[in-house]
Amino acid sequence: MSAARDDLEIHLAHLTRTVDELSEVVARQDREIARLTARVEMLMQREADRVAAGDAPAADQKPPHW
Repeated sequence: MSAARDDLEIHLAHLTRTVDELSEVVARQDREIARLTARVEMLMQREADRVAAGDAPAADQKPPHW
């Protein structure tokens, strides 16, 4: 019975370590998502400000040689 209990404790220790590692991964991904979300919001605001100022997007402008 002691061997089975030891096996369970070992298995539990491995599972606990795996859960801790996955928790760190999720926390890191959450920080990255928050950073990227803030960056997208900044870019969207910058584009909205540019459009509000009447600047034409570069794709809509004629090349200088025209």
